[in-house]
Amino acid sequence: MMTDQEKFMKEAIRQAKKAQALEEVPIGCVIVCGGKIIARGYNRRNTDKNTLSHAELNAIRKASRKLGDWRLEGCTMYVTLEPCQMCAGALVQSRIDEVVIGSMNPKAGCAGSVLNLLEMEGFNHQVKVTRGVLEEECSQMLSAFFKALREKKKLKKQLGKE
Repeated sequence: MMTDQEKFMKEAIRQAKKAQALEEVPIGCVIVCGGKIIARGYNRRNTDKNTLSHAELNAIRKASRKLGDWRLEGCTMYVTLEPCQMCAGALVQSRIDEVVIGSMNPKAGCAGSVLNLLEMEGFNHQVKVTRGVLEEECSQMLSAFFKALREKKKLKKQLGKE
């Protein structure tokens, strides 16, 4: 039997697969309010040619539009990869209650890996963080993506030399 956290993370994974279909880094998220998904987002940086087009920011924009407010109090975000500093800052600014993370990001994560901007005492809002929900599935998806990317680059390099 799947928990609600797992059910919502599965939907975030579905969003990540949309990013992957566009040859984007497979990161996806959903925002839940009152037990229902109110917004979805996935990484579209290359597609949109926009640094700000991260899964979390795309979902925050949609959730704010849906609720008619920039404040996302009472909402929880489920995201397949630990948010970067930009997204963590946006989460604090949005006043979202909680972030549920699939996989941690040791190189750029700001929910505990490099920094923890979400639970920093000095800010006017702290975001509750839950880590490791469907971690294996989220990690595998990212690992497979980057492995394929490396192989593709290697093949291009080999073909270019011939």
